[in-house]
Amino acid sequence: MYTILKYQGVKKFLITEMPALGTSLLISEGLYKFGSFILECSAFLITWYGISFLINKFVSKKAPMT
Repeated sequence: MYTILKYQGVKKFLITEMPALGTSLLISEGLYKFGSFILECSAFLITWYGISFLINKFVSKKAPMT
């Protein structure tokens, strides 16, 4: 996390990751009830990664080539 913030900057990180983070939090709060913090945290992080991946793929396809 430190490395990402160091190289991207806080503002860019928040702009690019906030939609994925918010969506992941809502999904994990509503669906993940494993009874174990480690399992729920792992599922949240995997969800965040997956949603971030999909958003970045979608945005990169919509961006015009320069």
